Amino acid sequence: MFTVQGTINKESIAMSSLCPFAKATTGGVCPMKSDKKPDKSSGAACPVTGKGGEPKETSADHAAGEESAEDPRLVPAKCPFGYDSNTFKLGPLSCMVCQALLHDASKCKPCSHKFCKACISRFKDCPLCGADIEGVEPDAELQTLVDRFIDGHARIKRSLAGESKEAGADGKSKVIYEDVSMERGAFLVQQAMRAFRAQNIESAKSRLSMCAEDIREELKSSQDNLDLCSQLGAVLGMLGDCCRTLGDAPSAITYYEESAELLSKLPKKDLELVHTLSVSLNKVGDLRYYGGDLQSARSYYARSLDVRRNSVKEHSAVASQVIDLATSLAKVADVDRNLGNEDAAVEGFEEAIKCLEKLKLDSEQANLEQRRRSVLDFLQKQLHDK
Repeated sequence: MFTVQGTINKESIAMSSLCPFAKATTGGVCPMKSDKKPDKSSGAACPVTGKGGEPKETSADHAAGEESAEDPRLVPAKCPFGYDSNTFKLGPLSCMVCQALLHDASKCKPCSHKFCKACISRFKDCPLCGADIEGVEPDAELQTLVDRFIDGHARIKRSLAGESKEAGADGKSKVIYEDVSMERGAFLVQQAMRAFRAQNIESAKSRLSMCAEDIREELKSSQDNLDLCSQLGAVLGMLGDCCRTLGDAPSAITYYEESAELLSKLPKKDLELVHTLSVSLNKVGDLRYYGGDLQSARSYYARSLDVRRNSVKEHSAVASQVIDLATSLAKVADVDRNLGNEDAAVEGFEEAIKCLEKLKLDSEQANLEQRRRSVLDFLQKQLHDK
């Protein structure tokens, strides 16, 4: 069996670097890449300490009768400690190894430095002080604090509906916390991507599961919200990546299939959506391929190919779409060859070569040129070795 997947399909190896919440939270700027500093004038209260000033009201706001500070939908959700979707400051709730919030917080003995259990298990010496690690014990109290922080993150404080003018028994106004789901979702995805890159897969899976649960809950009252559906599809694909990395192929396939089913129902105008859909389909195909079920693998590869063909028709000038199309052609051709359909395989390889040979890239597209060259070399080798 040929290994087209391992040779040319980098999309199946690592979690996407695109944040599905980028447009909703930062006006199109991915929070993973944003240098924007937290807005310290926000009135968002920290869910752990309850601290954080009320929104500042300018004289102009007062004169104009603005009430936006009382509308939770209009108040940016920011934590005074800097734990928001735009930036993430490492602190006492962070693991210095994966640089995400602690997961299964554990304490080294004897130095007492704290890390995620999965992260510190790879070391014999403390990554912070260099002391020999004589043992590791769980820190349940710290983990409870982290869990409380995550559970309340990106929630904002507002007066209880209908009782904003009434005081409670202690003389203080009654308040409730309301989710700003886009900010919370971006934050959870950011944490997951940090953990995934550091190979703390269980941590990444945990954060993504929370994110998916949040979106599903939101969709109960907003079933036609295309942004939420697109975000859930992307998050499910990331969960599939986690399960695949952990060696749980059945769960990975379930997540990828659900992602593809969800995304296939959405309009195919957004290139990121098209890419996520086609990648999810290809990843199911990869797992079927390596499992020996070639017919099923071909079915998923063919579906991905159809998605990419349609995308190229709409965006023929987008180089990445053409390379994706050639990759899908190669994957279908590879399975055809393994199924004994040599003529179909040769036809597929030749079509992919023509696509790439016609593609002209400029000097500013060096990364795409490298990818184009890699796929083209593979395809030419397949024809030469037939």
